[in-house]
Amino acid sequence: MRFVTHLESAIDGTRLDANQLQTVHQDRPLWVRYDLEGIKKHVDRDALAAREATMWRYRELLPLDDQVSPVSLCETITPVINCPQLATDAGVREVWVKDESRLPTGSFKSRGMTMAISMAHFFGVRRVALPSAGNAGGAAAFYAARAGMEAYVFMPEDTPVINQHEAALAGARTFLVNGLINHCGAIVREGAEKMQWFDLSTLKEPYRIEGKKTMGLELAQQFQWKLPDVILYPTGGGTGLIGMWKAFQELTQLGWLDSKRLPKMVSVQSDGCAPIARAYDDGERFATLHENADTIARGIRVPAAVGDFMILDAVRESGGTAIAVPEEQIVSRMQTATRATGIAICPETAACISALDQLSKQGWLSDDQRIVVFNTGAAQKYLEAIEQPLPVIDRHQPLDWEFIENGR
Repeated sequence: MRFVTHLESAIDGTRLDANQLQTVHQDRPLWVRYDLEGIKKHVDRDALAAREATMWRYRELLPLDDQVSPVSLCETITPVINCPQLATDAGVREVWVKDESRLPTGSFKSRGMTMAISMAHFFGVRRVALPSAGNAGGAAAFYAARAGMEAYVFMPEDTPVINQHEAALAGARTFLVNGLINHCGAIVREGAEKMQWFDLSTLKEPYRIEGKKTMGLELAQQFQWKLPDVILYPTGGGTGLIGMWKAFQELTQLGWLDSKRLPKMVSVQSDGCAPIARAYDDGERFATLHENADTIARGIRVPAAVGDFMILDAVRESGGTAIAVPEEQIVSRMQTATRATGIAICPETAACISALDQLSKQGWLSDDQRIVVFNTGAAQKYLEAIEQPLPVIDRHQPLDWEFIENGR
């Protein structure tokens, strides 16, 4: 059974056939639309908990026909972890971290890529290509390998080294480009006709959003269908934030939420690459290119997002905000947040921890709110951000216990 009714242009509402392979309309993204009344009649919300503990438990709210096996690596429900020390440090009531590093490829990109590759496979695609500043490339490579597809990945040459090698390990033809992700994207677009590949770029096909929206579906269920007050989300291409907001809208229409209040969505960027934060501050619906973008949080180094207006719409509709944090704080926030939580916090999430502190000091957050921060990937995948010299013990010399106690 499949409840998809049609695809809809996000820019002007044009309806497109959901039974054909689609990309964009007027170079802008598409929404997947569902028969929500049909889902409401067919699905018992409270029965979902008895299904397998993967993102596929929400099958009726996903685009793949339930008689078709997904291209899956077992995308588990990720835990939401109470972090009282982060709350104390920020001066708020509750901070929870939803830890996406538990997914098969070590980041939230597993959600989008299992869905995108599943749908591409369903429509008969045999070759895919995408630009990637980090985890998306590796995830695409692994799911393409699972599906028996060819994959081409184009990465900025300073992409984290683990991301480079994991894509190649999975068999993708992986190339480094002396530029940013938008330059890599230009190669994918230019090669589409000559190489006959399907473009898996962020929001250049409609299904990665549907995979990412399962973060919102899970969060609602994990909090007993009462959503948190605030969600802080690191924003590059924005599919995670957009997808969650779509999930909350659909849950509202289904009548599954036990509260009418929806979370305030906070888009977080580094001041080294902040097109969304700048557009928000300027009251614009569309962002301009961030020149010379640079941040250690490679996953949010997206100088121009094709879904910019979708991100900004979601932020404003939710009563949220878009914020850029100082680049120089990110690595230190990785360290302090990891030590405060025991969770391997990635650089993108460290930007959110910095934003949490900043918004609390500004009085934008209140001390009675439940706040969720998404840890979008595992810190271990960012050697460049976590590498530090370690003290060495010479086994031929007497042990210096003061040296050992102080670590230096």
